[in-house]
Amino acid sequence: MFNALVITKPESGYRCELSAIDEAQLPAAGDVTVRVAWSTINYKDGLAITGKSPVVRSFPMVPGIDFAGTVSHSDHPRWKTGDRVLLNGYGVGESHWGGLAQMARVKGDWLVALPESLSEREAMAIGTAGYTAMLCVQALQRHWADAGVQPGSGEVLVTGANGGVGSVAISLLAGLGHTVVASTGRLQEADYLKSLGAASVIDRSELGAPGKPLQKERWIGVVDSVGSHTLANACASTRYGGAVTACGLAQGMDLPASVAPFILRGVTLYGIDSVMAPMPRRVAAWEALANTLDRQRLAAITKEIGLKDAVGAASDILAGRVRGRLVVDVNA
Repeated sequence: MFNALVITKPESGYRCELSAIDEAQLPAAGDVTVRVAWSTINYKDGLAITGKSPVVRSFPMVPGIDFAGTVSHSDHPRWKTGDRVLLNGYGVGESHWGGLAQMARVKGDWLVALPESLSEREAMAIGTAGYTAMLCVQALQRHWADAGVQPGSGEVLVTGANGGVGSVAISLLAGLGHTVVASTGRLQEADYLKSLGAASVIDRSELGAPGKPLQKERWIGVVDSVGSHTLANACASTRYGGAVTACGLAQGMDLPASVAPFILRGVTLYGIDSVMAPMPRRVAAWEALANTLDRQRLAAITKEIGLKDAVGAASDILAGRVRGRLVVDVNA
């Protein structure tokens, strides 16, 4: 038996509870069993646990789009007992039982070897949010390399700065020598954001309302996890030949923009998908995170909770009461 969060949908509504599960109940559609050490709570997990959005595709469901742990059994040729692994995405926690549990059974093709220099806890402090931030940064780096853009040649905007993606993106970009401007709805957190490497902080209201289709050029690049008007305004104020990466929808799924930034300034909009990203890109992102992410800054953005606390934390993350990353000790 092992402990897990389990989402059910009885006739009376929607429920997520800590339950004891028999290992025999783990999904048959998996060839590797992992003893989970650490998981995390992301925005999507918050939606799944609370039922605020139809993220979960089947019931019962164990949520948790991330986990890190050790292989306890494998029928997959790539993995053996004792291997340290991590997983992000692939519908885990949505259509396949996920990582907010002490055990998980998944397809070996979904797993990434945990870099030697990362602990399981550090990997989940990074989690899908940090991995997504690195995918954004790497897309900007490829774009800048082609355009001959050097660090320090202009400002880079990070929206949703207090969230997991934003916090890690600030640290990564600042570590590369870029001038980072953090956009947040919590200006009282300005000192915290500057401690991560932000050069300045702006109120999200500057970007969150309807704006002109073409605005004063400012950003050489953008990491946006907000969407809607914020993303539209970010595109409208990006400099000629600049790039915007879009990876979230905290403000909304809509994009009330015009084609003007793209056809008049040559702005490029990159969509960043972390769920089904190809394995070589995943491995490259995790290796880069292991080699470049400042561990002290990572510790500064991380808060630890137990599995029993995860339901309450899900509501907090949706309400914007969480800064940085929440790691979940599934054995506590």
